[in-house]
Amino acid sequence: MSASDDDARLPAEARARKLIDAQLTQAGWVVQDKQDLNLFAAQGVAVREVVMKPGHGRVDYLLYVDKAVVGVIEAKPVGTPLSGVEWQSAMYADGLPADVRIAAKTRDGRLPFVFEASGVETHFTNGFEPESRARLIFNVPRPETLARYLREAETNPDYPTWRAKVRKLPALDTAALRPAQIEAVNGVEQSLAGQQCNRSLVQMATGAGKTFTAVTQSYRLLKHGGFERILFLVDRNNLADQTLGEFQNYRTPDDGRRFTELYNVNKLSSAGLLGSTKVTISTIQRVFRFIKAGEVSDADDPDIDDYVPDAPVTVSYSEALPPETFDLVIVDEAHRSIYGVWRGVLEYFDAHVVGLTATPGKQTFAFFRQNLVSDYTYPESVADGVNVDFDVYRIRTKISDQGSHIDAGTIVPKVDRRTREQRLEALDDDLDYVPGQLDRAVTATDQIRTVLETFRDRLFTEIFPGRSTVPKTLIFAKDDNHAEEIVRQVREVFGKGNDFAAKITYNARNAKEQLKAFRTSPALRIAVTVDMIATGTDVKPLECVFFMRDVRSAQYFEQMKGRGARTIPDADFQAVTPDATTKTRFVIVDAIGVTEHDFVEPPLNRQRTVPLKKLLEKAANLTIAEDEAATLASRLAKLELDLTDAERVELDEVAGQPVREIIRSLVDAVEPSATTPEAIEAALVPIASNPELRNRVLELRAAHDRIIDEVSADELIEAGGVVDPGKAQSIVESWTAYSKSTVMRSRRCSWDMRPASDASTSASSRGWPRELLGRRTIGRLIYSGTPMPRSTARRCTRAPPMR
Repeated sequence: MSASDDDARLPAEARARKLIDAQLTQAGWVVQDKQDLNLFAAQGVAVREVVMKPGHGRVDYLLYVDKAVVGVIEAKPVGTPLSGVEWQSAMYADGLPADVRIAAKTRDGRLPFVFEASGVETHFTNGFEPESRARLIFNVPRPETLARYLREAETNPDYPTWRAKVRKLPALDTAALRPAQIEAVNGVEQSLAGQQCNRSLVQMATGAGKTFTAVTQSYRLLKHGGFERILFLVDRNNLADQTLGEFQNYRTPDDGRRFTELYNVNKLSSAGLLGSTKVTISTIQRVFRFIKAGEVSDADDPDIDDYVPDAPVTVSYSEALPPETFDLVIVDEAHRSIYGVWRGVLEYFDAHVVGLTATPGKQTFAFFRQNLVSDYTYPESVADGVNVDFDVYRIRTKISDQGSHIDAGTIVPKVDRRTREQRLEALDDDLDYVPGQLDRAVTATDQIRTVLETFRDRLFTEIFPGRSTVPKTLIFAKDDNHAEEIVRQVREVFGKGNDFAAKITYNARNAKEQLKAFRTSPALRIAVTVDMIATGTDVKPLECVFFMRDVRSAQYFEQMKGRGARTIPDADFQAVTPDATTKTRFVIVDAIGVTEHDFVEPPLNRQRTVPLKKLLEKAANLTIAEDEAATLASRLAKLELDLTDAERVELDEVAGQPVREIIRSLVDAVEPSATTPEAIEAALVPIASNPELRNRVLELRAAHDRIIDEVSADELIEAGGVVDPGKAQSIVESWTAYSKSTVMRSRRCSWDMRPASDASTSASSRGWPRELLGRRTIGRLIYSGTPMPRSTARRCTRAPPMR
């Protein structure tokens, strides 16, 4: 008879206890019967079937830590609703026999750690927490974890846990934070203190400083909130270095020290989780690998980093990474599959989860139980000058719209996808392909070339008129082979070398170095990627986001679009793009139709050809339409970025309030969920009622604009060398004047040769016309013969002979 058959014959509660025994053993507990009690066997001992004081029954497990009783476990059969037996476990926590109570750790006379378990579910009530209530956990905490909880309670009995400490956090220092960041930090902390939900979602526009917000939050919770460890999950492994840099560069508001001078921050690596680490940075794929195998490689590994399972993952207990390891899990760019197939990894940890995203979807809201604690949209970030608005430039070709046809018998190149080996073969049958097969089953080289040539030819006339340097451009390709072909053709179309365009993908050599060069090098103008720079990666000088692949996800598109949204200081911008001045917008070049999807929100600048003067006139007349009001907000936001500090102060004074507040009101008024004619009219009042403001806006716009004349044709009038008769006359007059004023008093002269520089200085000091001084050696005329008194001796110089 097999072990499973034996288990099946056991009573349901006995089967549950067998599962619980195994779980306790996994978590580092030694499980004993009462008659075999040995408190020296381990730090944590779980004793079965202990009789409590009269009237309190028999507890299934009595828990000892460091030889002191600390908690109880009530075991129930699989499928039992555990909340219905909490009264039983509470009775045991109050029912210690007198002989056991002597060696017990209690709070208000009760054991602090109370569990209900079925072998499938485990509920935990921590008596040290304010309004302590049961919560679902993956497994009973390890003995050393409960020992730490006890030490913290003894050290600070009034605020023994982080759930108590977050209720008395000091006021937030807002000096280095934007309003949206302040709202996000306060929102998360209120959610933590309220404990109405163990998950908090922060929606913040790409480029608005989500990571800086999270670092600020982490510092406050580690320093003041009693948090022991934080897990920071990034969307891509290459973003781990960027996030680590944010922690390293963060200066604390208290004394200005760097975050990493106070707390250790590390990426999850082959060394495992170091005991001193306070913040661990990783992808969810690497955390899953570490839970399963207890180790993970240091190097980038596409098999790990790009892995997306077909079905939701199943997580088992890990001694190397127990469920109670982290108090907080921060998920940066909280979207896509992380709340679907990876959900089990997040729910493994007994931690509060904070999600940061610009683009939450329905699944994201569902995971966070609709607990949105802060909301900051992209249009709002444009109004606040945090991000820049965008324009769309559409390129359509016949093949990209309709596909094409190749006749049977045509000899065509075929490329092996894996090795990229190319061979020539004749087609056996006619080949008709549709746009969806482009660059997947078929690469139409002329379609790529036509798109790139159109981009090149229109770049300095229609897309970025007046510019002469190719703006930093990021092209999204369909896969690595497509990216390879695009890079080759970009270099050919622009007639440039390797430094001008590069592929930056996970499969590319030195991808991190190339990404750094793309951020900072004036030489590297165009980067081609698939996914590596699609989310989270900052390239602030980027002005052109070029789609040569389609995207079906609204969340993913917004992340890709957001790569171009960041503002950048003028000096940094000009250092990499010499003919630029201020970054006031970016352009989405759409060669595939991605912007035609319903989920794509239009830019604020929806009426590009309507002059600013016309928009202001309509605002004054209160006849402006919704799209025009949005466009006016975009134009004012762009002007605000162009202004000097003095001009900005002046315009605010004319407006009677910060102009950014006027822009923000306009943006709020055209928000699709809230727009009404009354809301738009109310937002226009500061403009409509202030003609001085409207006039000054037009004056400042004109002062910062440079008109490009593409209409007027020029013609040559004259070309040739120029003789300046005035300069020649000036030389003659200078020489004549000098000759008349100079008296030669030498009896005999001799030449003393010296360098021209010395002589030039001497001659100049004695009044020689500068036009007569050459670079050849000149002489110094000195008196000789009968000695002269030192006081009357003098030197004279004369010009060298003219040749």
